[in-house]
Amino acid sequence: MIEKVSLAEKLALFSDHWTPKVVGELNGQHIKLVKFAGPFTWHRHDAEDEMFLVVRGRFRMEFRDRDVWLDAGEFIIVPRGVEHRPVADEEVHVLLFEPATTLNTGNVVNERTVEKLDWI
Repeated sequence: MIEKVSLAEKLALFSDHWTPKVVGELNGQHIKLVKFAGPFTWHRHDAEDEMFLVVRGRFRMEFRDRDVWLDAGEFIIVPRGVEHRPVADEEVHVLLFEPATTLNTGNVVNERTVEKLDWI
C-alpha cells in the first residue's frame, strides 16, 4: 500500500542520538532519520555517497580542510572516500539518503556503530 510519511511524526517516535532509523526504501537506497547532538566519529565511506538534509536545527560537517554549516532546509552530499564528521552544538534532526548497505560509522567500528537499523 502506498502511504505518505510525516517526518515530524516519525521524529517524535525516538529521542536517542546518532542512531539512524529507516523510514523508507527505494531502489536499494534507505531514507533514514537521525538526531545529532555533539560530535560524531571521524570516518569515511569507501563505496557510498551520503546525503544529509537538515529537517530542524543546524550542524556543521567537518572535513579535514574546512567546515560547512548546514541549516534547516539545506543539504550536503559527501562523496565516497571523503573523511568527514558531523557535529551539532544543539540537537538537530537530519534526513539521510544513502545505499541500504551503508554503515553509519563507515570505515570505523566503535560504540556508535549501528549494524542493524530499526524501521519506524
